[in-house]
Amino acid sequence: MHRSNRTISDENAVIIEDMLSSGIGATDAYRYMAQEAGGEDMIRYTKRDCINYVNRLKILTIEGGDAQTLLNILEDQSAENDDFFYRVRLDEDGRLNHVFWRDSMMKDDFTIFGDVMVFDTTYRTNKYNLICAPFVGLNNYKKNVMFGCAFLSNEKIETFVCLFETFKKSMGGRSPISLFTDQDLAMSKAIEKVFPQTRHRLCIWHLHQNAQSHLGKLKSDKTFYDAFQRCITGCIDSYDFEECWKAMVENHNLQNNSWIQRLYELREKWSNAFNKEYFSAGILSSQRSESTNHALGFKAKKTTNLTEFYGLFKQTIERWRSNELSDEFQCIRGQPTTTLPMTGIIEQASKVYTLTVFKDFEKQFMRCLAGSFSLLSEAYDFKLYQVKDGQHTYQVSFYNVMSTLVTCTCNLFEECGMLCSHCLRILLTHSIDKIPDCYINKRWTKLAKQAL
Repeated sequence: MHRSNRTISDENAVIIEDMLSSGIGATDAYRYMAQEAGGEDMIRYTKRDCINYVNRLKILTIEGGDAQTLLNILEDQSAENDDFFYRVRLDEDGRLNHVFWRDSMMKDDFTIFGDVMVFDTTYRTNKYNLICAPFVGLNNYKKNVMFGCAFLSNEKIETFVCLFETFKKSMGGRSPISLFTDQDLAMSKAIEKVFPQTRHRLCIWHLHQNAQSHLGKLKSDKTFYDAFQRCITGCIDSYDFEECWKAMVENHNLQNNSWIQRLYELREKWSNAFNKEYFSAGILSSQRSESTNHALGFKAKKTTNLTEFYGLFKQTIERWRSNELSDEFQCIRGQPTTTLPMTGIIEQASKVYTLTVFKDFEKQFMRCLAGSFSLLSEAYDFKLYQVKDGQHTYQVSFYNVMSTLVTCTCNLFEECGMLCSHCLRILLTHSIDKIPDCYINKRWTKLAKQAL
C-alpha cells in the first residue's frame, strides 16, 4: 500500500492501453488485471493508480488541443493511404466549422452501393456539443456500410452545403439516387443545391419519433397508427394516398393540427406512393430505417472528446467490415435452404443473390404461386395482364421480341431492385425459367465487388 512500492509494469501498461483502446474503462481493466493475477493483493498497484494512469493517457492524447490531435491522426492516415481523403473547414473566427474524412474502402463501397444513402445527425460528442454525422448505406447483405463521417459545429445551410460539396468531391462528383435524412429545413435546402438530381427522402424512424412528440396519446391509438403507417408505405399511388390521408384526418379530428398540415405539405418526401420510381433499397421499412439511423451502435458520454469518438468510430467500422467478410464467407461456402424445388428461377437466384437477398426473393416467388391473373389485351409480341394480389390489382406488361421484358405498376423492381411476385407470375406463365439479365441488379449479387 506504500506509494514507493506501487508501480504499473510496462507489460501491464500495454495491456491496460489495449483494453482502453477497445472501449474498456479503467475500473473494468483493473478488475481484469486483478483476476488474472489471482486477486488485488497480487498486483502492485491500486484501482486509483489504474484510473490515474488512464487519465494521464487521455491527457497525453489531447495535449496541444483535442481538435489538433484529431487532425494529426487524419494527416497520419492520409500519409499511410494515398486515397484517404479528409478536409477541415474553419469559420471566420478560426474555430472548427466541420471536418470530414473517408478512407479508400469507403469510396469503393460508395461506387457500388452509393445509390442509396442515409445522412444521420443524431450523434453528438457531448464534451463540445459537436455533431457527428455519418454517411451510411446498405451493402449486398443488407447490412450498414460507411461512406464517410463528419463533425459539425452547427446545422446552418452554409455548413451543410460545404459538407455535401466536400463529400461529393471526395466521391468523384457522384451523387446518390435517394438520400434519407431527418426533417431539417437547412439540410433540405443544402441538398437541393448540391444534389439537385437526388431524391430527398425523410426517414421513417424520424417521422415516427416526431409523431410521438406532436400527437401524444393519439400515436398509441392502433386505428390511427395503422392508417398513418398505410399513408407512409401502404398506398399504391397518389390517389390512394389522398383518400387514405383524408379519411385519417377526418376520423381523428386532425384538421387543425399544424404538424399534420406541415407533414402533408412534405408528403412527396416521405410517402412511398410518390416515390415508387426511385430506388430505395428497401430502406423504407421501419425496422430497416431504425437500424440505419442508429448506425454507429454506441453513445458518446459527456466526457467523450473528438479523439476518443474517432477511436470508437474506427472500432465500429472494423466490426462492420469483419461482419461483411463473415457474410461473404458464408455466401461462398453455403447454399440457401428453401422449401421450394431447387430448379429454374429459384436455382438461378440461389446462385446469383446473397443469402440475405435470396430470402427476400424467395418470399416474392412464393407469393407469385398464389396470385391469380387475367389477360387484358395483346398485340403482336406484347401482352397486358392484370394480376390480383390481396385487395389490390396490378397491371403487368410483357414483351417478348428480341429479349424478355416485363414491367409492373407496383414498381418493386424500380424501388428495390428485385422482380415482384406479379412479374414472376407472368414469367412462369410463359415458361420462362430464368430471370432476364436486365432484372438482376448487381448490387444485390454475390459478385457485387468483383469489378473493383
